[in-house]
Amino acid sequence: MEATPTVVAIIMLAPFVAYLFNVFFGGRLKEKAHFVSLTLVGISTVLSLVAFVTTVVRSFADPYFHGWHGTWFTVPAGTYTIKIGYQVDQLTAFMLVVVTFIGWFIQLYSVGYMHGDPRYSRYFAFLSLFKASMLLLVLTDNLVGLYAAWELVGLCSYLLIGFWFEKPEAARAAKKAFIVTRVGDAGFALGIFLTFAVTGALGLGEIFNFAEKASPEVKHLLTIAAILLFCGAIGKSAQFPLHIWLPDAMEGPTPVSALIHAATMVAAGVYMVGRLYPLFALQGFEHNPALTIVAWIGGFTAFLAATIAVAQDDIKRVLAYSTISQLGYMLMGLGVGGFVAGLFHLVTHAFFKALLFLGSGSVIHAVGHNDMKRMGGLKEHMPITFVTYMIGMGALAGIPPLAGFWSKDEILSAAFHSHIPGAKWLFALGLITAFLTAFYMTRQIGLVFFGNLRDHHAHPHESPKVMTVPLMVLAFFSATVGFIGVPGANLFERLVHFETAPHHEFAWTPMLLSIIVALLGIIAGYSLYIANPIRLPEEEPLRQRLGKLYDILANKWHLDWYDPQLPQPGYYVARGFIWLAILWRWFDLHIIDGIVNAVGYATAFIFAAAYRWFDLYIVDGAVNFVGWSTKLIGNITRRIQTGLVQHYMFLVVAGLAAIALWAIWQQLR
Repeated sequence: MEATPTVVAIIMLAPFVAYLFNVFFGGRLKEKAHFVSLTLVGISTVLSLVAFVTTVVRSFADPYFHGWHGTWFTVPAGTYTIKIGYQVDQLTAFMLVVVTFIGWFIQLYSVGYMHGDPRYSRYFAFLSLFKASMLLLVLTDNLVGLYAAWELVGLCSYLLIGFWFEKPEAARAAKKAFIVTRVGDAGFALGIFLTFAVTGALGLGEIFNFAEKASPEVKHLLTIAAILLFCGAIGKSAQFPLHIWLPDAMEGPTPVSALIHAATMVAAGVYMVGRLYPLFALQGFEHNPALTIVAWIGGFTAFLAATIAVAQDDIKRVLAYSTISQLGYMLMGLGVGGFVAGLFHLVTHAFFKALLFLGSGSVIHAVGHNDMKRMGGLKEHMPITFVTYMIGMGALAGIPPLAGFWSKDEILSAAFHSHIPGAKWLFALGLITAFLTAFYMTRQIGLVFFGNLRDHHAHPHESPKVMTVPLMVLAFFSATVGFIGVPGANLFERLVHFETAPHHEFAWTPMLLSIIVALLGIIAGYSLYIANPIRLPEEEPLRQRLGKLYDILANKWHLDWYDPQLPQPGYYVARGFIWLAILWRWFDLHIIDGIVNAVGYATAFIFAAAYRWFDLYIVDGAVNFVGWSTKLIGNITRRIQTGLVQHYMFLVVAGLAAIALWAIWQQLR
């Protein structure tokens, strides 16, 4: 079975059908609504695996990808045809498996987690629509379809983050995610417009072919378009300065957090950069402004988010900032020319981050809250959750031979060998981030699973099998999926290698440094939180050592410009604009309006006086003159009318004499 149009249509439409079924009939099914979603998404998953295998096998002999496109509509008057279609290449095949496979286990996990929720069927409807939207984004072969899927993914995230909308925090988080990502989407739309204006095409293949043959001046314009397109990735993948929405998205159900962070929304930005990589790499890999911007924003975000994660007490917020950091890692890898490394980390991260979020959901399900300071000692009560969580933690921290080690090492190696401006500094940021990642994950493990239970009202217990089975499956892949990228026999590189990207030979230096900093981070976390576990929720060993810096980190470096509830620079800037608005209102009312009113009054006075003079002396004067002259003429002509016949005869004779004299004069001339 190959990726025929029928197979691809079923892969994409099956989750959408599940969405429609639950919308119209889910209320009748109630607690059985998940059967339809699990069945149809399961069909999509199986077909995705089949398409993946066939695509991989074919790629060794024939790199040609499967695709189809047809006419959507024509505008205007037949000048351009908008097409709709799909393509299945190696990268698409990998993403299909990531989205459907991980998504199916998240849905299975949701059966236990969402049991008893009054909007059970609606939850599975939204979850299915979320997957359908992401599959459309992965499969589309043109910018129109990409943008449509892009916005659908944003809409679904809004619906799922705010699923418990009766909670003010959830409603606020949903609005925040929707609005902040729209900022990046505006740049994304402008990038599409500029690309179309320059190339006259919307199909990805057509754009890439045009760009390859374009003049240097046109390539500069397309580089600007690539930077604008990257704005969309900054929003969707929560990169600085639009990173602020993702931690608040934790207000949604935990399976939603896992889906957003692992296989759908945040992965969309990185995938988009990878899919449009020929535009970003159009001007080579050295001193390329587009790739340099991608690399530095990614590297800085990775470091920034990691520093914030070390001071968070909410178990899901730690993982949220970890996601932001790892997405920054991926983009840094793509920016330094590590096309394979960045996308490889996208795949491995999807498995272990889904595992960690579902593991955190298992913990929350057991203790009833998110506060790590009130947990502790859970490894005795939740052995399956503990073991699987440790595997996810090790994969994220980059401990060999777990999945995250291989992909993170590839990114560091790419940065180590890169020649973009400041590549060595990016490599150093990557190492520091690796240390911080290992530290905050060890801190989380120590606070949650070691020591004694600090919440005496909690009665922890292991989660049901419907929740632990997905944990075990994801733990297996978190431990093994990285082997497809082992240096020297890098299967992933052979499948998705970008032809013109620089190839870096295996180097021991980045690998050894990566292992060393990860071990140092684990040792530091172990000494503070495991060897000497905290006894009271109020204790915080790190605050004792960092002082005020810890509070700054806990308050997110005061960079959340969207949230005016926190006393931070964004808040003061917002208040400054409010006072500026008040001042401007006063200036407008009393100065500008005062001047306008004064001019109006003066104009009215002058105009009224002039009008009065004109009326009195011109209009009335003219009327009076006409009356006086008429009266004068009347008095004169009245004297002629005496009533005597001789006077009238005299006038007649005088008139005839005058006419005769005038006639004689005319003849003599």
